[in-house]
Amino acid sequence: MSTELTLSLVQMDIRLGEPDANLERGHEFVRQSAERGSDLVVFPELWTTGYDLPRAAELADPAPDGRTPSALKGWAMAYNLWITGSFLLREANGVTNAAFFFGPDGQLLGPYAKIHRFGLMAEDQWLEAGDRPGLFDLPWGRTGLAICYDLRFPELFRGYALAGARLIVLPSEWPHPRLAHWRTLIRARAIENQCFLAAVNRVGSDRDNTFCGHSALIDPWGETLVEAGETEILLTATIDLAQADEVRQRIPVLADRRPECYAMIHD
Repeated sequence: MSTELTLSLVQMDIRLGEPDANLERGHEFVRQSAERGSDLVVFPELWTTGYDLPRAAELADPAPDGRTPSALKGWAMAYNLWITGSFLLREANGVTNAAFFFGPDGQLLGPYAKIHRFGLMAEDQWLEAGDRPGLFDLPWGRTGLAICYDLRFPELFRGYALAGARLIVLPSEWPHPRLAHWRTLIRARAIENQCFLAAVNRVGSDRDNTFCGHSALIDPWGETLVEAGETEILLTATIDLAQADEVRQRIPVLADRRPECYAMIHD
């Protein structure tokens, strides 16, 4: 199994509540990613609709045969690569903010439904919460999925690292004025878990928010391999996942954990 992986991060503006327009734009980004030799394309959070949550039940797609998953499956097969990024998924218990990995041989891995709903953007009013982590065995190795607000919950990321993930993928719609939080937390999650973190944010505005972009690929030392500004761009970089193994051997943080000492004692 090769430890090298070429990723393309799609930092795009999203047209609110217009899935057809966003899918058309997304197809062009996938085509460009394929031309760059990408193995994996990562879109932002809810990239086909944006946060048009009052219409979530109308806009949500079932899997595997809904408009969005059908398109992504077709692109993955046509361009011989993997694709992820979250969208409104219609499930038996309601609508979730969820992501799959779509593969070149028609694979559909997932879903990972966002565990932590973001109340400031009304996710708790319109969406159901996920209740399971998203850890997937992919051709390049074990990979974790988290979505936007999940970034503030380090327990999820540590769980992925302990389970062997060397790459965690984070589709997001992270708004101003919290750019400093975004840039700090994506590096913290990579450093503390000694893994690569592919953090993909959107740009532009919706009715209530302006989004801060700065999509980035962070390595296990916390170094920034590529980082965007606040305009649409396709970032592409090649990583060697063996670097995560080397860092974990050099500073054995995961092996040096003492979880038996962490429990709080209450009277």
